[in-house]
Amino acid sequence: MTDSTLDTQVHSLRFGIATVQNVSWRNLVERWRFIEKAGFDSIWVADHFLHWNRQMMPFFESWSILSALACQTSRVRFGALVTAMHWRHPAWLARQALTVDHISNGRLELGLGAGGSSEVEYLMTGVKEWKPSEKVNRFLEYVEIVDQLLRNPATTYRGKYYQLENAVMQPDPVQKPRPPITIGAFGPRMLRIAARYADTWNTLGNPISSKESMTAVKKRISLLDKLCREINRDPQSLRRSFLLYEHEAMHNISNMRLYESTEVIEGVVKECLNLGFTEIIFLYPFIEEEVPVFEQIAKEVIPELREASL
Repeated sequence: MTDSTLDTQVHSLRFGIATVQNVSWRNLVERWRFIEKAGFDSIWVADHFLHWNRQMMPFFESWSILSALACQTSRVRFGALVTAMHWRHPAWLARQALTVDHISNGRLELGLGAGGSSEVEYLMTGVKEWKPSEKVNRFLEYVEIVDQLLRNPATTYRGKYYQLENAVMQPDPVQKPRPPITIGAFGPRMLRIAARYADTWNTLGNPISSKESMTAVKKRISLLDKLCREINRDPQSLRRSFLLYEHEAMHNISNMRLYESTEVIEGVVKECLNLGFTEIIFLYPFIEEEVPVFEQIAKEVIPELREASL
């Protein structure tokens, strides 16, 4: 679990942007530099083999692109939202995270998840898709291994699915005791893992068009608080992160209701803040027509929300 120094931390309000790496390298660099200059706290990429709904669309591998983009930015924090465990062995992922933490001078946010890849990605890569129960069992071992490797100079681990023998990790991470871990979790067993190991819990929903999704989010929050208390962790020590997710726009690369006006997004963010979220992550606009509204949000709405939270 997180150190006691983190457990008493008061979480400041943070705003992030989730980008999809389906544009040219040059455009992606320009996009990240603009987002950093606009004052956002974090930038995230997706971790997929290819675009889940448009297979012929250009698409870059997440950890390669993160390493490169770390050298194109200087302040903003970044990560994959979230890294899917089935693509990488946990020891290799820990080594990647250690490397990128150094390349970025300690700006990595280590996002981890059990994985929500499409069937075609498994077919294309030949990677086996585990049953849901096995997936969660594996994820628990996965998180334990990554956490131990990044905290210790050497780790031996003997689990049901993963075994490590005196795995050495040098040098130490830039961030102490390790890069902060964000865990994406929805169900009870995944939330239990987040309660024990995460510095940040991430979930998603759509306050605009789906009241049902927000009802589900409220239930997750209540259960997460309960699970934290069961292990004597202060629920408030766990940062709550919310991805404003629009399924249709994400899958069809189309317009988002979120960017209809600054009033819409201001109302949505306030609803999230009232639920206790202190990190709000927007999807970067998929169509050029929405970029001006996005820029207005960055210049006007977000500074006002930051000031109001102080």
